Amino acid sequence: MENQFLKDYTIVDIETTGLSPNKNEIIEISALKIRDNKVVEKFTTLVKPDADINSFISDLTGITNDMVQTAPNIKSVLPDFIDFVKNDYIIGHNIEFDLRFLRHNYSKYFTNSIDNKSLDTVKLARKFCPNLGSYKLENLAKQFNISTKGHHRALNDCEMTFQLYNVLRQNSTSVEQIKIML
Repeated sequence: MENQFLKDYTIVDIETTGLSPNKNEIIEISALKIRDNKVVEKFTTLVKPDADINSFISDLTGITNDMVQTAPNIKSVLPDFIDFVKNDYIIGHNIEFDLRFLRHNYSKYFTNSIDNKSLDTVKLARKFCPNLGSYKLENLAKQFNISTKGHHRALNDCEMTFQLYNVLRQNSTSVEQIKIML
């Protein structure tokens, strides 16, 4: 059964200055390239926003204005990110949030779009673990004994999502269920 799940994909996570792609900005992008269920390459960068990072976001993520002062802007980061992801399936926790920000920024600066297929570990967790009270990444990680160290930093969240995906895949009862999610 195991061999019918995705073995090659890229896990993506971003950190932002808020919840709206129209009003807020990406301040960190990370990705893990997975081949044959193993991390083979990492992409991570801070992103310099146009506006200052407020104290709530700095407290949540640990990303400060000083940290992003010399970081590249989103326009210069996106081509490298897209080149890293290529045509891979993108897996993420609440991935539509990340994709909304990425697509919004990509369409602002470039003519083509990000149209990779995606898989959301929130949806998988709800499907395979329907009785949990919360499907936040940190809560699911604790539920499955996955380290939450560095939560709300994009690369650490990618690593947590990778481990969560593996736990969900190993504990799923039906390959057909996951095929429906794809």
